[in-house]
Amino acid sequence: MKKRERQQVFRDPLYGYIHINYELITNLINSSVFQRLRRIRQLSGVHMIFHAAEHSRFSHSLGVYELAYRFSMIKEIDEVLDERSKLLFYAAALLHDVGHGAYSHAFEYVFHVNHEKIGASLIVNHPELRSILDEVDQNFAEDVASVILKQGKFPLIQQLISSQLDIDRLDYLERDAYFTGAAYGHIDLDRLMRVVVVKDNRLAFKASGIHAIENYLVARYHMYWQVYYHPKARAYEVILEKIYLRVKDLLQKGFDFEHDVTSLKKILNNPHDMYAYLEIDDYYMNGLIAYFLKSKDPILKTLSNDFLNRHIWEFIDDKEENKDKINEILNKITDEEKRYFTLKTSVQQTAYKASSTIGDQIHILTEKDEVIPLSSYSSIVHSLVTSSDKSDYKFFYKKL
Repeated sequence: MKKRERQQVFRDPLYGYIHINYELITNLINSSVFQRLRRIRQLSGVHMIFHAAEHSRFSHSLGVYELAYRFSMIKEIDEVLDERSKLLFYAAALLHDVGHGAYSHAFEYVFHVNHEKIGASLIVNHPELRSILDEVDQNFAEDVASVILKQGKFPLIQQLISSQLDIDRLDYLERDAYFTGAAYGHIDLDRLMRVVVVKDNRLAFKASGIHAIENYLVARYHMYWQVYYHPKARAYEVILEKIYLRVKDLLQKGFDFEHDVTSLKKILNNPHDMYAYLEIDDYYMNGLIAYFLKSKDPILKTLSNDFLNRHIWEFIDDKEENKDKINEILNKITDEEKRYFTLKTSVQQTAYKASSTIGDQIHILTEKDEVIPLSSYSSIVHSLVTSSDKSDYKFFYKKL
């Protein structure tokens, strides 16, 4: 657990500086596996709607690490975490997104992979990461992976990194709001940090910070519906999903791409091939899709042209009143065109889930020194639990 002779810093638009005191963290950042996150956008297709949202999962992961560093200095947390536990907190925060694939969720959906499971596997099995983590001790990599997989071995650290109010969400909401220009995602981070307490190795917040928590939940809810679930961003990502689907189908048919698609083929055959997985990032896919503009397959060529040149597809609400219109569109096209140029899909979000597992819930320390669920203390949050559950069903299609 060697400390640096001089603190290393990274400039950051949100926090001013990101502070690094341990050689372990420097070595993890410099690893090829972590540097790959520079080549994966944080917001996938959202950047096609919010043009400044070009930030990467690298910058987000550094931000989550910095919040871990700052939270670890809060008196209540500092007192219950020894040096190894703090290093575990830092490493898990830094590496929590290391398993993301190209354009993230679209890749996961089509190729049936889970970025958390892949991330945990990389942490344990990748020689470069493993050798760095083994410098702490031989069990450290498995412990970091257990936090990523939410196995409950380190409940406080797990809650800090992955719950309904965690450092992952605190960073991505503020960072995404900053780069998209959205006004919804601002969070009173300083206030939230001032009201943190630890009770029975679980995170709680003093009742005096209730307004900051309520604001955080409302901000998160609005960011999902105004940014993450923006229908045009979803329409753009549908095109990418269809490209993945067409490539997958063509690979299974033995189609000659006249280009090296070895990495994708390996992932199709074995989603757990970590070396092939690491080769596939946004840069790889963009280059491949650019080549597909010359493909002999007309479907792949059309999809690639739509993706690279922002030909965003049409969409309508998938509701009963639009049923005839949707059927009219579907009846005019072939089954093959339906497969590659239409999609019915939905998204769902609620402001707060009161029925979540204990570690995922937000708890309030009342003026009577009692720890109770947030929804029992805040009338606003109680109202959000009962009224904010919302789903949006859409039918996306390309005009043919």
